[in-house]
Amino acid sequence: MRHEDSPTVLALRLESTTRAHPFISPAYWLESLPSVRDEYLPAARTWVAEQDASLAGFISVLRGKVVGALFVAPAYQHRGVGLALMTVAQQAYPALTMEVYRLNRNACRFYHHRGFFPIAQRFNDETGHLILQLHWYADGIMHAAPAPSS
Repeated sequence: MRHEDSPTVLALRLESTTRAHPFISPAYWLESLPSVRDEYLPAARTWVAEQDASLAGFISVLRGKVVGALFVAPAYQHRGVGLALMTVAQQAYPALTMEVYRLNRNACRFYHHRGFFPIAQRFNDETGHLILQLHWYADGIMHAAPAPSS
């Protein structure tokens, strides 16, 4: 992602996340925009997909392991953009983790087909909905946490 892509990426995030989460007030996503713009995006590694000279989607990864965002513009959904972006991230890292709202069934199916599996869930007090924590490993094997050193 180039710096000049930031306004378009932010607009796509707001539009896509509002559409993908009709069970959450759009005001929730609007209120988070400044922190996404000022803190999250600058700290993330973000890839963008462009088609027809337009932003078709993007994926952001934080700390080399956390997929914080994967959004595809409505006009480009179901055309392989999300798959291409996720493939780039999965080729760049040996393991990824992410969170997804349980009610976002399309996203849950997509991540399942990309090899992610749920390891935990938690209740989000701000939105009143369950969030699943998902993991993916390049070798497909869930690895145990390293033993604490003495």
